[in-house]
Amino acid sequence: MTSTTSTSSSPSESPKSSAGPLPLAGLRVVEFTHMVMGPTCGMVLGDLGAEVIKVEPVEGDRTRHLLGAGAGFFPMFNRNKKSIALDLRNPEGLEVARKLAASADVVAQNFKPGVMTKYGLDYAALSQLNPRLIYVNHTGFLAGPYEHRTALDEVVQMMGGLAYMTGRPGDPLRAGSSVNDIMGGMFGAIGAMAALMQRGITGRGQEVDSALFENNVFLVGQHMMQYAVTGKPAAPMPDRISSWALYDVFTVKEGEQIFLAAVSDAQWLTFCDAMGYADLKADPQLVTNNDRVRARPTLMPDLRQRLAVHSAAELAAIFEKHGLPFAPISRPEQLLDDPHLNATGGLADITLPDGERAGQTARTTLLPLAMDGQRLGVRLQPPVLGQHTAALMQEMGYTPEQVQTLQQAGAVA
Repeated sequence: MTSTTSTSSSPSESPKSSAGPLPLAGLRVVEFTHMVMGPTCGMVLGDLGAEVIKVEPVEGDRTRHLLGAGAGFFPMFNRNKKSIALDLRNPEGLEVARKLAASADVVAQNFKPGVMTKYGLDYAALSQLNPRLIYVNHTGFLAGPYEHRTALDEVVQMMGGLAYMTGRPGDPLRAGSSVNDIMGGMFGAIGAMAALMQRGITGRGQEVDSALFENNVFLVGQHMMQYAVTGKPAAPMPDRISSWALYDVFTVKEGEQIFLAAVSDAQWLTFCDAMGYADLKADPQLVTNNDRVRARPTLMPDLRQRLAVHSAAELAAIFEKHGLPFAPISRPEQLLDDPHLNATGGLADITLPDGERAGQTARTTLLPLAMDGQRLGVRLQPPVLGQHTAALMQEMGYTPEQVQTLQQAGAVA
């Protein structure tokens, strides 16, 4: 597995970047964000070329030092950003934040309702200073009966049907990633880009809202529509009636596991030919996909017994040769050495900004996009706290002496 062992004296701009101007080059985004949802929005816009400035408290975004499952949050979602550290409780620090936000094309935030209003950093206040401003709120719920509730990814997965659909009956299970936080940030970025396009027509900005709960409901919309079409509630995915006969994880030789599928009549015939199952190919009760679905109670035990004599590597080679769907059961750390990801530039080096491994190099995933054949790379490493405070303040007209005075007063860092 690829390790994080090389060192760098300090975070700096990466030499790896997309050729030519990026789509959002020239746009300024100021984000007041933490955790995953808001930072994802800024990361997407930053990867697409926007100048993204992350406003942090003087003690730093707390995700810089999370342990366990949160240890990757900050370096994953804060590349291609600048860091300015401000104490919003200090009037002078707050004034810097207001000036900075007023200079933005887009402001993104994901704090609890009322926080930004308390500081005069909400859309109503900032749009008075900059009528062209796009302001993106990332919240738990859109305006309505639930808007006062505190939301987390796991909360909305439970109340939004995703945990029910993911786990076995009676055992709701959250998805294995921060799916709603990440997609909520992506929808925030989509909304920002749509509003920017509309601003080009109207000349005015607008407020955009993206919410965890509504994002989650969108993800289970196919199951809601299934109920509308069939009149039958969708069963949890592990207990569902499969639409295809062969669409399962198989335990094979030496206990290895592999996912195998044949989702059309043509693929079924190819599967039978590739595996030498002439008897299954000729069986009149297995001619169509629906025939095979009805036969699953007897067909699947038979297939599991037949396939168990092969290794996962053998089956992968056969399925790949014949164009059939298959997948190894991979763990996240194994993807660091995935030949396709490495060959296509899907992974990039970053310098870790915090913690015991600060200064070491790690591999991160890039947006799953290529534009004119180019991947959207890492132009700016995840910043150390306040790395760009002085430079940004001087751009706003503060002298070096004024910056130093405010730093000494604890208003900025």
